[in-house]
Amino acid sequence: MSTTLATAVCAEIIIKKSRFIGHVIPVSNRASALQIIDELRQEHPDARHVCWALLAGGESGMSDDGEPSGTAGRPMMQVLQHKHLDGVLAVVIRYFGGIKLGAGGLTRAYTDAIATPLLAAEYIAQIRVEQVQLALPFAEENKLRHYLQQQGAEILSSEFTEHEVILTLSLKSSAREQMLTQMHQLCRGQTRLLENPSF
Repeated sequence: MSTTLATAVCAEIIIKKSRFIGHVIPVSNRASALQIIDELRQEHPDARHVCWALLAGGESGMSDDGEPSGTAGRPMMQVLQHKHLDGVLAVVIRYFGGIKLGAGGLTRAYTDAIATPLLAAEYIAQIRVEQVQLALPFAEENKLRHYLQQQGAEILSSEFTEHEVILTLSLKSSAREQMLTQMHQLCRGQTRLLENPSF
């Protein structure tokens, strides 16, 4: 199970006169992440580097923004992965202080610039859900509704045809198969999963 942040967090560290301002922000996709990065660039026009790492499902990415390759985006990404985060953008704004840190020093600085704000972060679990449609005889509906209520599953809609009821359900992805099996047994093998619901 992955986690995300309840709200954005920010912290600043100073290493050898360079200012590193670290932001970790919950985001839903790459487009909104790039917009935030753009806004932060505009807020800090004198910053030497605006480096970032994004974990958002299949839309992840990172940028060293002119720092030596692998010294900024990658260590920031590793902090996010170590915390099992998803749906988050990490941005570090660096104001150069005149003293070079070297590759090892930069890697540590960018790691700390993201690890520091995360100390104050509030984490929330992301529970993945799936929608399924299940057809069953009218006689089995009350029994099934009672079972779903006990399991904390949500019935999104019910549709009645001439011969059966079709329930649209929201199930936790992790419990989907087990619950479908239990519902099938509960209704004496009379449930049908509709594979291509029209959502």
